[in-house]
Parts: sequence; structure tokens; C-alpha cells
Amino acid sequence: MKSFLPGSLVSQIIVGLVAGILLATLWPEAGQAVGLLGDFFVDALKAIAPVLVLILVCAAITNHKKGSQARMGPVVSLYMIATFSAALLAVAASFMFPVTLQLSGTPEVMSAPGGLAEVLRNILLNMVDNPVNAIAQANYIGILAWAIGFGLVLRHANDTTKALMFDLDKAITKIVAYVIRLAPIGIFGIVASTISETGFDALLGYANLLALLIGCMAVMALVVNPLIVFLRIRQNPYPLVFTCLRESGLTAFFMRSSAANIPVNMELCRRMNLDEETYSVTIPIGATINMAGAAITITVMTLAAVHTMGIEVDFLSALFLSVLSAIAACGASGVAGGSLLLIPMAASLFGIDNATAMQVVGIGFIVGVLQDSAETGLNSSSDVLFTAAGSYKQGDPYPRKLPLQEAGLAVPAPVQAPAE
Repeated sequence: MKSFLPGSLVSQIIVGLVAGILLATLWPEAGQAVGLLGDFFVDALKAIAPVLVLILVCAAITNHKKGSQARMGPVVSLYMIATFSAALLAVAASFMFPVTLQLSGTPEVMSAPGGLAEVLRNILLNMVDNPVNAIAQANYIGILAWAIGFGLVLRHANDTTKALMFDLDKAITKIVAYVIRLAPIGIFGIVASTISETGFDALLGYANLLALLIGCMAVMALVVNPLIVFLRIRQNPYPLVFTCLRESGLTAFFMRSSAANIPVNMELCRRMNLDEETYSVTIPIGATINMAGAAITITVMTLAAVHTMGIEVDFLSALFLSVLSAIAACGASGVAGGSLLLIPMAASLFGIDNATAMQVVGIGFIVGVLQDSAETGLNSSSDVLFTAAGSYKQGDPYPRKLPLQEAGLAVPAPVQAPAE
């Protein structure tokens, strides 16, 4: 144990992954029993994440020094570009490889947004939610709004109050570090219980749909995202891309919650020595609005229903679907399956009734064992990817606190000041 604990967290997670698969295969009953370990780990992260977001964002704004250049604008812009690009990619892939579904029977009635106006209304109302309730219900839009508000007000507080916020920041970060060390054991329990309970037999009937969904997400992660980053930093983006996928995407894949993966992303940004004033705000924002995977899921599932019913789709309708999916994805919940309930809203654009759309949602939950995992891995890993890319500006005479060599990025040499 002494030699195992100080080692690489990724290596330990891989060991836990392999052990979970072996246990579920050889002893399914035990695989279900150790699911408690996975539940304990994910619940611990979900419990600490709302408090972490509130304190870190509030502390970052409170202690923000005048003249410092926290680059949140470029990061949020990259989030928006990537989410819309993902929707466009999903539309193109759905027309190149059309998929049809087997729809029959009466689906279970579930609560889903009735339209884009309702999604926007929910976002606005969540922003003014009671702060205590926002933390209790993990309403990250409300938490962010209150954290920013408190931070802006506390910027004018005395030095003692600012020091307290700084100490709270360090304390909550330390607690999160201890929780993250449980990741190998937690993922061992998650994998063992998931394979024991569901297996993969139910997924074989939807192999084409899964291939299209995961294929789009793979292209987004390995082609589109690197292209967006390259246009920003003008360097080879793949070392950074692979670092984010390995260190963040792997844990997000198994936890299936962008919100629960916030502490992992915070720790990765700290190890990459990114500007804390930037990532303490952009990572929580990313878990809320950087939803390329959700945009892909909404678009692909909607167009699968469209193809099944033989509805003709013109270019303008497809373009509007991309815009609608991107906006709706930003309002998707940061928990497992959050994007699926937005499918009926997108399907209504083509006149598909709610009962049929809810059957598509039901299929989404069947394939969600892999689809939602891949979606979360893409969403969460790109939070760090775009935070790093947005924090970097090519040609800076004196690069800010950004030694990205650990992630494989070369930082330009500082420009010497002219001699007097």
C-alpha cells in the first residue's frame, strides 16, 4: 500500500478498472455488492462539489487583484464554439449514416421541458434560487450566480475577510484532494456493479445508434476540439488533448457526472499550473454550459426519430436544430442522463408527438450505459482543454503563470525588454 498510494492516480484507476471487470465477470454477486464503494465515492464528490464551486469562485473574485488578466472571456467563447460545432457535426453524421429505431408501445410519462422558452425560463429562475437550496439541490447555475455576487461584493471587504476566503479556498481544496484519492476504489466499485447488473446484451440491439453517438463524440474529441485549440494556440494540440482525456476524461467516463468531476478538473488545472483566478471560475461554468456531448446526443437521437418516421428535413431545419440543440445542451443538467430529457423539445421542431419522443428517451436510457459515459468524458475533459487553451495567448511577451510543458505545450520564450 505504501508503494501504491504515492503512485500515478491514472495508473491506479486503470488497476481499479481491470479489477472491477474481472470481479464482475468471475463473481457477479460480489460485483453488485462492491457497488457500495462506487456509490460512496460518487456521492462524496457530489456532496463536496457544490460547496467547492461556491467557495472557489467566490474566493477567486474576492481576491482578484486589479490589473491581473484572468482570461475567462476566451474560455467561455471556446465553450460556445465547441458546443455549436458538436451539434453541426452530429447533423452531418446523422445524414451520412442515418439510423432508424424500433418504436412501439406506450412509454412511461416523464417530466421534460416543453420548449426552448421553458429551458430559458428554468435557467433564469435557477439563477435566483435560494443559495442554501441551490447548494442542497446542486443547482450549479444558482451557485455560480450567488458566488459571483458574493465575490463582487467581498472585493471591497477588509483584508481579514479576504484572508478568510483564501483560507477557506485552501481548506476545501485539501478536502477534495483526499476525496480524489479514493477514485481507484470508487471506480472499481462502479465498474464491477455496472457490468454485474446490466452487462452489454441490451446494447447489442442498438449497436448502430451507439456507434453513431460514440463515433461523433470520438471525432469531436480527437479532431474538432484539437482543431479549435490549434486555431487558438497555433501549436500541436494533441499532447494537451491526450493529457485532458487521460487525466479528466477517464474519471468522468465512469462517474457520468460533469458536476462530480469538477474537483478532478480543478486538481488537474492546479497541476498544470494554470491561473487559479481563471480556472476556479471557468471549470464550474464549463460543467454547466460546455456540453458538446449533450448537443451530440440531442441531435443524433432527434434525427434518428426523424428518419424512423420518414420526415424530410431541409437545410434550414437542420441548421435550426443545431442552434436549438446547442442552446438546450447548455441548460442540460450536470448529472447522468441530463441531456436525454431535452430530446422531446428538439423533436417537437419536426412535429413529433411527445409520446413518440419519450420512447426515444427510453431508448436513450438503455444505451446510456455507454452513451452517457462517453458524453460526460467528452464534456468534462474539454472543460480543462479549453481552460488551458483560453488561458494561453500566442505571442505574449511574458507568458502568465502557464508552464504547460507538463501537458506537452511549448511556451514562447519571453521577449527581452529593449535596452535603455
